[in-house]
Amino acid sequence: MSNFFGTDGIRGEVGKAPITADFILKVGWAVGSVLRESGSASVIIGKDTRVSGYLFESALEAGFLSAGVNVGMLGPMPSPAIAYLTQAFGADAGVVISASHNQFQDNGVKFFSSKGVKFGDDVQKAIEDKLSTPMLSVDSASIGKAKRYGQALGRYIEFCKSTFDKNCDLSNLKIIIDCANGATYHIAEDVFSELGASVLMINNNPDGYNINRDCGATDTRHLQQEVKDQNADIGIAFDGDGDRLIMVDHKGEEVDGDELVAIIAASWKKAGYLKSNTVVGTKMTNLGIRKALAEQDIKFIEANVGDRYVMEKLIQNEAVLGGEGSGHIICLNKSTSGDAIIAALQVLEVIAKSGKSLNTLKNNMSKFPQILINIKTNTQQDPIDNKVINEAIKSVEKKLSNSGRVLIRKSGTEPLIRVMVESDNLDLARESANYLAEIIKNK
Repeated sequence: MSNFFGTDGIRGEVGKAPITADFILKVGWAVGSVLRESGSASVIIGKDTRVSGYLFESALEAGFLSAGVNVGMLGPMPSPAIAYLTQAFGADAGVVISASHNQFQDNGVKFFSSKGVKFGDDVQKAIEDKLSTPMLSVDSASIGKAKRYGQALGRYIEFCKSTFDKNCDLSNLKIIIDCANGATYHIAEDVFSELGASVLMINNNPDGYNINRDCGATDTRHLQQEVKDQNADIGIAFDGDGDRLIMVDHKGEEVDGDELVAIIAASWKKAGYLKSNTVVGTKMTNLGIRKALAEQDIKFIEANVGDRYVMEKLIQNEAVLGGEGSGHIICLNKSTSGDAIIAALQVLEVIAKSGKSLNTLKNNMSKFPQILINIKTNTQQDPIDNKVINEAIKSVEKKLSNSGRVLIRKSGTEPLIRVMVESDNLDLARESANYLAEIIKNK
């Protein structure tokens, strides 16, 4: 089991171990040392907009340089942009300083390989092994060099636009974009407006502290209201580092990642783009979505929660489309990682080609009511290892029968236990989730 790596890199509260300047310095050195074992190496570093990014950017840079690795500094940049630019600049790795959808108090680091995919378990193990050894700098003649890339922003914008069908345009759409005061704040407007859309931006003025605060993909209430107030066709919400997408239809109704994946899947199957006729989701993927895919003879494969696990299943099954209800959507025929801007463009392409509204497309499926309760925890124990909790789960599953399900798991990114109950009966789902939550709180 990893000492530091969760489902999405290393993450935690700033100032508390392990998210301290001295540790992040050593992380840079450890990663750089592992990369250097294969010869000379270079990395690029990007960050989101939280205030601690300045601190950790400098610490990482020093760590890499002390390991003899050359560094390219990109400044504020979405995580998926780093995945793309790592390949575009020929770097051996890309690093993102971000806590994704978390509030500004948290931060962390995640890594992409030279191929633009997240580090595998073997590389993470090598890094953790290196972290347990003393930090020794290379000699002065071997210290790495650093520079800033000025053209990175434009390259990424053009790359995003290139994934959209040139025979389509967005000139008939009025779009409101919520950047969560995060890393897409200086990118999103250019991408969508240059493809013809009329764009109104909200939550695109980061101050270091307002990232993900009451906005973006984790809280669409502001966006929903703006869409209705402005009579917009669509709302698009990103999270702080631009790898999650939630959309809002013209009625102000939220459309989550599960629904967006199903919309793309139906279109791609019809056009012959859905490789292996397969969609990858997770244990959290709604039963209604699974049913809608089955009705179209689209195979559904379940992965563990976390976009890196979705990616693993995509590669194993030679598939190209997968995602999570939280908004991580991977279009593997378009990019090497989950990219919220690119996923949004694929949905907009479906709308442009079909002439149907997002609301109409969403209503082609019926989601099962799903109740999710997050419980704060300090324990390392898996809740399903507890006998009392296990008995409670079994009793709820018996009530739900074949019309629902239970999923209880520890979060890989926050100190939480997540309780999810799904049923075609909303009252039963709510009652069951509250019952299980109380059992877990008292254990």
